[in-house]
Parts: sequence; C-alpha cells; structure tokens
Amino acid sequence: MTTTSTARTTPDPAATAAGHRAAPRVRLPHIGGLRGRLIVTVVVVALISAVTATALAYRESREAVLKRAQSAAVDDFRNRIEQLAPELDVPTDRRAMDRFAHDVSSGLRGSLVVARYREVTAVTDPSADRTRITPELRAAVRTHSRVSLQRVAHDGRPWLVLGAPVGLDAPARHGSSARPSGVEVYAVVSLAEEERDTAELVRSVQSGLLPVVLLAAVLALVAARTALRPVRRLARATRRLATGELSIRVEEKGRDELAELAHTFNETAGALEHSVGELREQEALARRFVADVSHELRTPLAAMTMVSCVLEEDADELTPDTAHAARTVSAETAKLARLVDDLIEISRFDARAVALTVHELDLAEAVRATLAARGWSDRVEADLPPGIRARLDRRRLDVIVANLVGNALRHGAPPVTVTAEAADDWLTLAVADHGPGLGPETARHVFDRFYKADSARTRSEGSGLGMAIALENARLHGGTIEIAPPAPGIGAVFTLRLPLRTDSAS
Repeated sequence: MTTTSTARTTPDPAATAAGHRAAPRVRLPHIGGLRGRLIVTVVVVALISAVTATALAYRESREAVLKRAQSAAVDDFRNRIEQLAPELDVPTDRRAMDRFAHDVSSGLRGSLVVARYREVTAVTDPSADRTRITPELRAAVRTHSRVSLQRVAHDGRPWLVLGAPVGLDAPARHGSSARPSGVEVYAVVSLAEEERDTAELVRSVQSGLLPVVLLAAVLALVAARTALRPVRRLARATRRLATGELSIRVEEKGRDELAELAHTFNETAGALEHSVGELREQEALARRFVADVSHELRTPLAAMTMVSCVLEEDADELTPDTAHAARTVSAETAKLARLVDDLIEISRFDARAVALTVHELDLAEAVRATLAARGWSDRVEADLPPGIRARLDRRRLDVIVANLVGNALRHGAPPVTVTAEAADDWLTLAVADHGPGLGPETARHVFDRFYKADSARTRSEGSGLGMAIALENARLHGGTIEIAPPAPGIGAVFTLRLPLRTDSAS
C-alpha cells in the first residue's frame, strides 16, 4: 500500500503567525543626530535579520518535524490496516466494524478512527468532531487504493487526517492492487506535540534575539563614533572658522570621502584666509589714507578758516559780488572743516583709538547746555526731569544729542521735543519731530556713513556722517540708538538708550 497527499484545505495559523513575524513593522523614533540615525539603522537591520532568521528556522524545523511525524503515522496506519484486513469478513456488521475500528486505533497514538462500510459507520469516539474528515479526502480514498492524507487546522490546533480503502487480499509486491472490500478507514491524528516541540525550539531561538540586538547596538555605537570622529573635528573647525580663526585646518587621513571633504575644507579655509587678509589690508590702507588725508587737511583748513573769517568780517566794506564770494567761501570752508573733523572721528572709531572720559553729571543740565550752545533752546521743547544723574562722557553725549536734534531740525518739522527718563539702571532720551517721518528704506540706512535720504541733495549742510558718529558714541557707552515705528501725528523718533553707570573704556 502506497501513499499520496492532497492539498491542504485550511491555512495553518501557526505558519501564518510565523510569516507575520518575518516582516515586522518597525517605526523608527525621531532622532536628529547622524550618530543616532546610524545606530538605529544598524539595530533595525540586525533585528530584522534576527527575526527573519527565526521565522525561517521555525518554518523549516516545523516542516521537518511534521513530515517526520506524518511519515511515522502513515506507516503505522498502513501497517495496522494490513495486519487487521485478513481478519475482517465482508459483508460485515456494526459489531465487527466497531471491533475493527478499535483495533486500528490501538496501534495509533491518541487518534480518532472512523470505519465505514456502506451504511454502517463505526467511530472510536462518538462525541468527537468528524468534520475534520473533509469531502476532498473522502473522494481521494474512493478514487485511490493507497493511503491518502491531509493536514488541517481545527480549533487552533494542527491535525493529520489519514484515509485508505481496505483490501481483501494482500497487494502484490510489484504494484498490483488488492481486491476492494468496500470498507473505508479514516484516522485523525493530533500534531499538537510536534507543534509544541517546534514552538519550544522557536522560543529558545527568540531568547537569543535580545543579546544579538544589544551586541549590534554596541558595535553600531563604536562604528558610528569611529566614522563620525572626522565629522566632529570638521564641525569644531568650522565653528572656529566662523569666529574668525582663519588659520584653522583639519587633519587629512585616508583616501575616503571624509578625507576628501577635509581636503576641500582646508582649501576653502586657505582661500578664505587669503581673501580676508587682502581685504583687511586694503581696508587698513583705506582707513590710513582717510586719517592721513584728514590730518594733512587740518593745517591748510585752519589757515583757510582764518582768512575766510577775516574776509567775512570785512564783507560789508567790499563790493556786493566780492562780499557774496567772501561769505560763500567762509560757509564752504566751515563745512569742509566739519567734514574733516567727522572723518577724523570716524577714523578713530575704526582704529579703536577712542576712549571714554566719564564723569557723573546731571542729564538735564548737560542736554540744555548742548541746546544753548547751538542756539536751539527756543526751537526745541525739552521735557527733562531734574535729578537724573549718570556717569557719562560729557563731550560724547554732547555729540550724540547735537546730531539727533540737528537731524530733527533739518529734516523734520516743528515742534521738536526732547524727553528723558531713567528706569532699571538705564537712561532713555527720545528726540521726536512732527515731520513726514522716515520711510522703510531710509530707516534701514539712516545710520550708514555718507547716507542722505535725498540723494539729489549733494550740497546739503550735513556730511552724512553725523548719525553714524552718534551711534558709535552710543555703542562706546554700552548703549544704542533705536528708531521708533511710525505713529499717527508724529514724525521720526530716535531713542537713545544708555546705562546709568558707564565705566571708562577704550
């Protein structure tokens, strides 16, 4: 008697679960660092590999165990039928069929045996569920003279169902079939023990997953630290380069992409150092040129100023044309003298050759003195509370206030107001006018050197350096000058903020 196998009718839940474990859905945590991403990637790859290997081992071991159990069950079933077939008388009755079914079952481990002859059916366990014997298996038994089998899943457990017809004569050795008796025998054998053995094997393999993942994480950490060490060195060098340390270089090791990146960084840093060096040299030459020219102009300007003052004093005794020319020369010489003074002051700021000479002074008194010295007391409304004292450089405060008020008188509209207050160790002085205010473009460039709101006014009274000098003096005190946003009914508002206690500095 030979065996044949038919297709399974029900998918095996254990195999399906193993297939699901073979393709886990891993959700990576959000890790911003490159090292973290590398470690997570290596750990995930190791975990997927381990789970996949476990699933494959489960599938192969399960198939091997089930096939071995299946072969043993088929051999026992076939041998038992061949031993008992000669003792079966056909036609038979229910008592003989019951005895035949129990005799077949006694040779099979924990199995349910069903024997059928025409309308007579004998079952070793009448309460057992016989739906595990499928119509497909019954058809195969009626069609073939050998043992047919089918693996099914029932109630979450695997079962092996065997079926064979009973022949009256022993089959020939060369494949001839025995004479059919009309008796069919089915055996339902449990494979739960084999399934437990396979599950135990899988659990032992799974217990090794955690050490494998931990080892992968450690190896990934070491590898990431080794691979990213050049990147960290390059990051530190980039930060130092950004702070102005242009001579910084990184070590070039190896011939890989990181070494090429280090070489590119060194070339870029070298080119930047060369370019910045040239720019600094040109800037130093330009500043020296401005300072030298300004100083060289002071002597002839002093002589020109003296002569122009004499001519202006005697202008009433000159002819009208000569008097006009004398007054014009005097005014232009005064403008040129102020421009030279401003250039010298700016060059001192650029060379960091300025120093504060601080004294404790009364703010209201200092501001009123500035307005009176320039004849602005009647043109400016000053709201200066008494008792505000601060340690400031009086001369530089005078320059700041003069530039802010002068700018408001020239380009704004009356009334021009000056207000002051002190709070939280800070002094605030606001200069406001009621003119058209500053446009966005003008507000962005008002402190730029030589900037004039009306580029067509090339012959304006100012040099374009006053606001820049005022801001530099404010910064020298540790303060600043801010422009208030536009407000209805108010023009430009410049706010000077200075600390009440300023130490002498250079």
